[in-house]
Amino acid sequence: MQAIPPTSTVLSSLLRADLTTQWRNRKSFMLILLVPVVILLSWKPAIDKLGGTFVLGTCLTLGLIAIGLMGYSNSVARDRDKGVFQRLRVAPLPTWSIMVSRLAIQLMLIFLMATAVFIAGSYFDKITLSASGYIMGYLASIMGGAVYLGLGQMIVGLIKNAETVHSTSRLVYFVFIMVGMLGELGVLGKEIAEAVLWSPYGTVKHIIASSIHTGSWDVSASKALVATIGYAVVFSGLGIKWFKWSGSEK
Repeated sequence: MQAIPPTSTVLSSLLRADLTTQWRNRKSFMLILLVPVVILLSWKPAIDKLGGTFVLGTCLTLGLIAIGLMGYSNSVARDRDKGVFQRLRVAPLPTWSIMVSRLAIQLMLIFLMATAVFIAGSYFDKITLSASGYIMGYLASIMGGAVYLGLGQMIVGLIKNAETVHSTSRLVYFVFIMVGMLGELGVLGKEIAEAVLWSPYGTVKHIIASSIHTGSWDVSASKALVATIGYAVVFSGLGIKWFKWSGSEK
């Protein structure tokens, strides 16, 4: 029986492989990265009315949705369809390390996306935060990212066909953007606005906006944090439970 190499060696090798794959697909990530930055720039006239933290929170939330739904779920579905996971499973390495490596790459992408939004906000829109605001913004983005990575994992677990995963992810992404943004602004009515407030979109956006605005954290933000953690746990739990390493598994 072939010996399992040290965990550090396994993770290092998987990270290098996943980074290489991500680099080869960098055009896809650049398109995802452009979404929150373009929205940030286009909303510049609304900053005086809505506030800088509101705009930053919205853009970061939309970026997290794009990473979790358009990036992570599609890449996992594509690799599963190509048999990448099946080949990795027969290698002498623990199966948990495969997904840990994937998630580590996604955390890196979240950090890059948040950095791009903060830089664009500061340079073009003159939205500056305190040092603690930036730090808390990164932490809140990681927490919010867990929700959408979990949702992406749930979609991949529920749907076996890669093309169907892709189309479903785009549909959910579109719904989150349109209903989330318009509902939050009250365009769709009071009932929808209330529902959006406690949806994954609303709670993630709330904790991010409250985190980057130092001193604005209140009871409602704490409730939003609890709801966000709940969404992340439920989505991730179902995604792990339903996930199949091969599209042909029953």
